[in-house]
Amino acid sequence: MVRIIDYKQYTNEDGESFFALELQGGIEMVKSQKTERFYATARKVTIPSTFNEETCKSLIGTEMPGRIVKVETEPYEYTLKETGEVIELSHRYEYQPEIVQEAKVEKSSSTLDDFVKFENPVEQFSTNGVM
Repeated sequence: MVRIIDYKQYTNEDGESFFALELQGGIEMVKSQKTERFYATARKVTIPSTFNEETCKSLIGTEMPGRIVKVETEPYEYTLKETGEVIELSHRYEYQPEIVQEAKVEKSSSTLDDFVKFENPVEQFSTNGVM
């Protein structure tokens, strides 16, 4: 499951603004490469939406089936907001909806004629225990 935790406003190439929803996956334990200690984190991703700001606000806290997955990409440069350091990445995160398979319904092979076979159902029952 993923949860909508926030929304952000962006402007597209045509100068039109739109809102994107920020999704967060479940908690994960990751081992630090520097300290070799574990820390808790969660994957996040933003996805564009057609919703207005009011709708985006009302969706915060909503859970949806699916998960956030790591997808390999061509290497690209990314600037860390906190430090300004430029690093090279070769992945991104994407929302992957859960594929819900419909339950297969077993249908009876009986027909209406099977149920109407008993022409005189009263004779099928004994009133004194003897047929």
